[in-house]
Amino acid sequence: MSEKTKKITLVSLILMIFTSTFGFANTTVAYDQMGYGSIIWYVVAALLFFLPSSLMFAEYGAAFKDAKGGIYSWLKESVGEKIAFIGTFIWLSAWIVWMVSTASKVWIPLSSLLFGADKTQSWGVMGLSSTEVIGLLGIAWILLVTIFASHGMDKIAEVANVGGTFVMILSGLFIVLSIVVWIGNKGAIAEPIHASSFITSPNPSFQSPIAIISFVVYAIFAYGGLESMSGVIDSLDKPEKTFPMGCVISMVLITVLYSLMILMWGISTNWHSVLGGHEVNLGNISYILMNNLGIQMGNALGTSHSTALLIGNILTRFTGLSMFLAYCGSFFVVIYSPIKSFIMGSNPELWPERLTKLNEHGIPANAMQLQAIVVCVIIFLVAFGGNAAQKFYQILTNMANVTTSAPYLFLVGAFPAFKKRQDIERPFEIYKNRFWTNLIVIVVWLVLALGILFTCLQPILEHDYQTAFWTIFGPVFFGGVAWIFYDVDVSHHRHQNNK
Repeated sequence: MSEKTKKITLVSLILMIFTSTFGFANTTVAYDQMGYGSIIWYVVAALLFFLPSSLMFAEYGAAFKDAKGGIYSWLKESVGEKIAFIGTFIWLSAWIVWMVSTASKVWIPLSSLLFGADKTQSWGVMGLSSTEVIGLLGIAWILLVTIFASHGMDKIAEVANVGGTFVMILSGLFIVLSIVVWIGNKGAIAEPIHASSFITSPNPSFQSPIAIISFVVYAIFAYGGLESMSGVIDSLDKPEKTFPMGCVISMVLITVLYSLMILMWGISTNWHSVLGGHEVNLGNISYILMNNLGIQMGNALGTSHSTALLIGNILTRFTGLSMFLAYCGSFFVVIYSPIKSFIMGSNPELWPERLTKLNEHGIPANAMQLQAIVVCVIIFLVAFGGNAAQKFYQILTNMANVTTSAPYLFLVGAFPAFKKRQDIERPFEIYKNRFWTNLIVIVVWLVLALGILFTCLQPILEHDYQTAFWTIFGPVFFGGVAWIFYDVDVSHHRHQNNK
């Protein structure tokens, strides 16, 4: 295969961005937590975070189109290597925690595809509990994805394209069927819209001002992942044009889709009758809502009850297929891009030579294998460690809540320093006025900081001090580890050079 055919096109990039950034489940979670009230926060997050930050990432990516280190290179060239090392390490740590947690969730859509419902809690075999079986499946999943992703960027792009395509198909199918239900019910909707619907939540857990404001972190997380594309810029066709265009197109489509889809869930789903029960959780909510959509469509079209149930079952299975393929695409991108950005962007003297070595496909396979071992060990400890391990897993999840958002503080905060450099060619440039650039950076940075602050404050106000401690401890711990590692390694090399 020639080098030209291996290059990632604009369409492929957009599909990859959709796979890593857009989450169909984000719309169901938002509707569950805030109802129609989530729309305003998704729009606020888009205007005050996703729109300005994606344009910043587009400028970074176009200026450093040949850099193999992704966001590490962006930060290093803007504010120096030490800050780049710490910021990227926190970013990588967040994605490792994501892989640990998602390696078990990936089997829920597969179960929904095969059985029409989530049966993972009953997957005990050979004396092993369901938690242990899912843990072993998660380990096998991580190893399998690592092996396949090690065979080249074209393989990663192909899997991500399939995932992105099915997510778009699922989203389009949901929109079309919701319109069918709306027409069939002669314009009536399941969840009535009142003047207060867009500023209040039907969920009792999201009534306090602190809880509502902290929802902005959910919205920011829903838009997160675009920066992970930084690791594939050097594999793009005409990256100085393709990356900015892909960022802008994806940003517009994702923002519109999120708001539209949250609104349209109200056509088929009455919040209190469908989501008010205890059987609904954040792991199965997408399948419950799509099953309900199928039943409501059958009812709207006047079919028999058994036919309506069949339609609901078919939609549940298709949702399982689409979500499973989306997880596949996300894993292929996330298992490669963050570790590649961190290892390939940093000073090679900081690492053993084996970790920086590329295989015949141009992939840092050894570094990815080490990452896989770390993730698999954590999964094994969580699955087979009993109650103590489950508590450890909860701690990891709490640490990830803020750790996921913290790296954006580095990327956004470094942007003014990036703009001050006069020795960089800028094929794509939106931010040209220094005053407005700095003002926008301050606003975006404060939105992120306040969202993180309120997320940390909420458990304190609820007297859940353990959750509060680990939520705050996450980025502080990972940042501290990176700081110490960097200083010790640099001092060691300086000592070696002075001998």
